[in-house]
Amino acid sequence: MNAFALIRTFTGVAVAGFILLPVIAVLISVSDVSPGMLLSEDVMAAVRLSLFTATLATLLIVIIGTPVAYLLARSSSPLRRFLEVIINLPMVLPPAVAGIALLAAFGREGILGRYLASAGIILPFTTAAVVIAQTFVALPLYVRSARAGFAGVSRTFEGASYTLGASEFTTFLRVSLPLAKGAIIAGVIMSWARAMGEFGATIMFAGNFVGRTQTMPLAVYSALQVNMGKALVLAALLILISFFILFAFEIVPKRRYADA
Repeated sequence: MNAFALIRTFTGVAVAGFILLPVIAVLISVSDVSPGMLLSEDVMAAVRLSLFTATLATLLIVIIGTPVAYLLARSSSPLRRFLEVIINLPMVLPPAVAGIALLAAFGREGILGRYLASAGIILPFTTAAVVIAQTFVALPLYVRSARAGFAGVSRTFEGASYTLGASEFTTFLRVSLPLAKGAIIAGVIMSWARAMGEFGATIMFAGNFVGRTQTMPLAVYSALQVNMGKALVLAALLILISFFILFAFEIVPKRRYADA
């Protein structure tokens, strides 16, 4: 084995160990925690809320993100670059800044929020605010993945569909969407995972209220200040969920491609 191969092997083992050590430490530590803590009401409330809001946010992301992803993949307009930059902006914004931005837009005194408040619609510090925060930060992941999927669809197939008399919408549903399904599924998985793990924008825009806005990451933060055992339980749950998400991300799209 030459020197470069040794360096590659060493760095691979070192990086894997660096990532695995904290994860294994949490899983080992949680074995000493009372199993009843897992079933405590606030833990279960955080789990239920996280699953509900992340799933709802992902559904909204798919509804609004799919047409945008297709537009980015097919448009040749000079404005396409600008739109891409805008959509990707939440990926590079610090989470606290994202939360402040949402408050500035949808808060009681926000640009849009003041009009919503006058109509009796209050968004900050509600469950709806959690969904909005999760949608805001996770949308770019879905759009990027779906856009890559649509860009990989040959226009020859779409042209053949048009030749047979199909409309653009029918072609999208019956040709483009099925051929891009692997990338779309991957985008759904990753955006759902991002929504599940969202912390900064959520705590700034939605607050940290048990049963209403306290998702699992926020519950970990709260528990860490008073009960390390409960924080470990929630952290272990999030680790297991993350593992299954990555497993699905690696296996499901590839299997769909193999079956296509």
